[in-house]
Amino acid sequence: MEHKASVLENLGEVRAMIKRHKRNDTLFAALGLLCLMFGLLTLMLLFWQLIADGYPKFNLEFLTEFPSRRAGRAGLLSAWVGSLLVMTVTFLSAVPVGVAAGLYLEEYAPKNWFTDLIEINVSNLAGVPSIIYGLLALGLFVYILGFGQSILTAGLTLGLLILPIVIVSTREAIRAIPVSIREAAYGVGATKWQVVYDHVFKYSYGGILTGVIIGMSRALGETAPIITIGALTFIAFLPPSPITSEPPFLNFEWLSSGFTVMPIQMFNWLSRPDHAFHVNAAATGALIIVVTLLMNGGAIWLRYKIRKNIKW
Repeated sequence: MEHKASVLENLGEVRAMIKRHKRNDTLFAALGLLCLMFGLLTLMLLFWQLIADGYPKFNLEFLTEFPSRRAGRAGLLSAWVGSLLVMTVTFLSAVPVGVAAGLYLEEYAPKNWFTDLIEINVSNLAGVPSIIYGLLALGLFVYILGFGQSILTAGLTLGLLILPIVIVSTREAIRAIPVSIREAAYGVGATKWQVVYDHVFKYSYGGILTGVIIGMSRALGETAPIITIGALTFIAFLPPSPITSEPPFLNFEWLSSGFTVMPIQMFNWLSRPDHAFHVNAAATGALIIVVTLLMNGGAIWLRYKIRKNIKW
């Protein structure tokens, strides 16, 4: 009887402990939801304020006119074209190198102290302030290599900025592939390259693409490194077109052209005392947020779509 009473007493203590832990779980979940709603509400209020302030400039003329000293005539043409060209260089310089580096570190690199050192540095570089990349680019690309204050310099700078993000996201996507996929491929006689290219890369493509798009969306809104390398705050012309009507139909003069981007143009308008320029800046900020949200939403949708079609 005493043993039975002891068991019942212990059972009551266990039940009380489980009840207490469930209550703590509920409180933690409620606190997390409250913090999430607070962040989302703050973002929505700020976004709504930008839309309300910049609504008068939500028209096609704002996107097709050059900046002007008169706020009513000022547009965003040179800024969004410059952003598009800079993002093109950023993508071409960072994505192939980042994906290849991630594949090498995860599939080919030997497991030793040197590889561990590289992995630690890559992870740390993902958290380095963007202004540091701007200072590095100013010394390396502008002065040592002589690229000047050009689209090429800006694209390479932002490419360095998102390179650790691409590498880390590539490695994480590869790690999510089950080991059984590799073992099955080796079991039927596949080579290392066939396993990596036909199976590992194919199945991790969705995660890699998500990391690339998120990195590009971060680069789109960066201002500090672009200011550091000397981007123009007022520019009333477009760079030369990358495509020509004569053979070889490609023109690379635009890489050495002066430029501005949307965050810089927004910063320039905010620095003006005239309230009409602040309306232009609000419209630009709303446009940047919309493009960023579309890129991130597209990344989530693509990842879901790709993973849905994968048959393990």
